[in-house]
Amino acid sequence: MVESKADLDARVLSINAGSSSVRLALHRAGAQAIVEQAACRLASTEIADPASSLGAFVGDHPGAAIAVAAHRVVHGGPNLRAACLIDAAVEDEIARAATLAPLHNPLALAWVRAARAAFGDTLPQVAVFDTAYYAELPPVARHYAIPRELAQRHGLRRHGFHGLAHQAMWRAWQAGRPDDAGGRVVSFQLGAGCSATAVRDGRVLDTSMGFSPLEGLVMATRCGDLDAGLLTHLLRAERLSPEDAEALLNRRSGLLGLSGISGDLRTLLASQHESARLAIDLYCYRARKYLGAYAAVLGGVDAVLFGGGAGEHLPAIRTRILADFEWLGIGLDDDANLAALGGRARISRADSRVAVWAVPVDEAALLAEQALACLASTAPHTQGR
Repeated sequence: MVESKADLDARVLSINAGSSSVRLALHRAGAQAIVEQAACRLASTEIADPASSLGAFVGDHPGAAIAVAAHRVVHGGPNLRAACLIDAAVEDEIARAATLAPLHNPLALAWVRAARAAFGDTLPQVAVFDTAYYAELPPVARHYAIPRELAQRHGLRRHGFHGLAHQAMWRAWQAGRPDDAGGRVVSFQLGAGCSATAVRDGRVLDTSMGFSPLEGLVMATRCGDLDAGLLTHLLRAERLSPEDAEALLNRRSGLLGLSGISGDLRTLLASQHESARLAIDLYCYRARKYLGAYAAVLGGVDAVLFGGGAGEHLPAIRTRILADFEWLGIGLDDDANLAALGGRARISRADSRVAVWAVPVDEAALLAEQALACLASTAPHTQGR
């Protein structure tokens, strides 16, 4: 029986299955802190057998027994709004939400099954939901302007995604300013999927992703904001099935669709094709629009945070997003920005009213923390497993 984090003389395995890669990590729970022991990132193309990959990763880093496996699950649907132990009912809920996150939820379930195959049925597994961070979005940010009875019947609302990433960035920002727990922050998670979130004094006020991970910023292969009338036109003109439309918007749009070359920003930055330049310009323009909008929502901005592969490693993208924002109080330090290539770094000038940071996103630590808390809170129900 697990009573608290301190009682766990064991390790947490976190499994973060994204749309293009999976991140694995091992954390040890001590009396005072959760400490990372090992981590790796595998491209989806490198994984032939997830169960074997898990076994090899844990085997390469021997130590105490695995106490719990923590899974990042993008969409919890209308009913799963907090971290929970995975059982058959939870798996069914995650599967039902797969139509809303087709690039993510099926992968998460595949890794749940892989962990079961690798470590047995008795290992507790916990689902930690990206949508949980946005469960209490204000009504004006949560609702769509559609008939209320239709929204209620089908659970139609803006859920928000990348919650773990934005929460990790917020916590990293707060850790650097212990004298002030408040602040107005716009955070950008820029990876294969992209999103922006507005937080004031620890409360989420808005986020760019909505009912599904399609809404908002331009992404690698996802369209971002789109006129619904354009979609209904395409459904008729191209005679698309729902499955065809889903594939078009999730897998063939975004940077890839705009450029016709690639969904990878590094490839596009190196290209001389006009379509590549347009794709980058639109990508940054959409982010700039959200920054301006969220400045209005927050009543000003104290910090802008960049996380994710592009946010942490591509100075040129940060520069384009923040260009001509002096009116908001943003003064970018060009040298600091160029030097920020993966580590935590302030990239704004000393005289900038708005602090701008590149922040490594540590989702694994949050996964481990929430899994342990869930395991401890449900300990009486898991005794004897």
